[in-house]
Amino acid sequence: MRYIDFDSDGGPQDMKIRTTESPIVTAGKVKIKVHAFGVNRADTLQRQGKYPAPPGESEILGLEAAGEVLAVADDVSRWKPGDKVFGLMPGGGYAEEAIVDSRHLMPVPSNLSMSQAAGLSEVFLTAFQAIFEIAATPAKGKALIHAGASGVGLAGLQLCKLADIQTAVTASGREKLALCQKMGASQLINYTQEDFAQILSDQWPEGVNTVIDFVGGDYLNRNLSVLAKDGTVVYLAMLGGRYADKLDLGLMLGKRARVVGSTLRSRSDDYKGALIEAFTDRFLGGFSTGDLQVNVDTVLPAEDIATAHQRLEDNDTSGKLVMTW
Repeated sequence: MRYIDFDSDGGPQDMKIRTTESPIVTAGKVKIKVHAFGVNRADTLQRQGKYPAPPGESEILGLEAAGEVLAVADDVSRWKPGDKVFGLMPGGGYAEEAIVDSRHLMPVPSNLSMSQAAGLSEVFLTAFQAIFEIAATPAKGKALIHAGASGVGLAGLQLCKLADIQTAVTASGREKLALCQKMGASQLINYTQEDFAQILSDQWPEGVNTVIDFVGGDYLNRNLSVLAKDGTVVYLAMLGGRYADKLDLGLMLGKRARVVGSTLRSRSDDYKGALIEAFTDRFLGGFSTGDLQVNVDTVLPAEDIATAHQRLEDNDTSGKLVMTW
């Protein structure tokens, strides 16, 4: 089978398509023929040697894919060859065939293409986990989502809208903010020109129940300043650097705030299976009805993977980049 190889000492342009043996199905697993796979920031970090695959998992890049079931282990009864599926994997998605835990797959909704389904898992499950499982954002509550035009941001806005949660976003530029508004945001903040803390303090003086932050850096105390009492700040990345500003403990204590860090890839298989089951029960049907959509920025052939990684590193996206074989 073909797969995309990389050199941790090189850049996006050094990624190459090579061949290797087909992966073997083991207990509890499913082999899929990959039609399309999503590109995530975690992939660029792994390529740079900063985010290694979990021990024992495939060293091939790729955390999500969509395709057709080729084979299942003897102990798997939920899926059969020919099923159209998509889902999460700890690695191996940048290949023509991939091995997936049977619990980490979902059926492709009837009106989604393989390319759309390939861009669904990581962003929607990450947003669902942060907003509902970790922060337990209440209906009729309020949430601030930084990097609102990112894949996770756009997914989170849609989930909040369905759950009757008001949202504010930060993003750069008129086009990105317009897309956020289309997905349900009611407060639009251009972080290159405006201070989100000042604007939200004026517009929502009662504060927000949840902050979803990919930035870190000097956002920490400002996040706390706009948080309602007993609110939660969830950190999912550190685009502004791994060290935050000097924590105002008085502010944190006064708000009775929770500051939580989370990643999805390193979670246990059982945790991911339970998360996928909860998401499927509550929200997966929304893609068939049209209440939810996968925001795909661009679909590219696998041969153009260097372009996708470079665009992601340049923050030149609004939604998901998806590759096809």
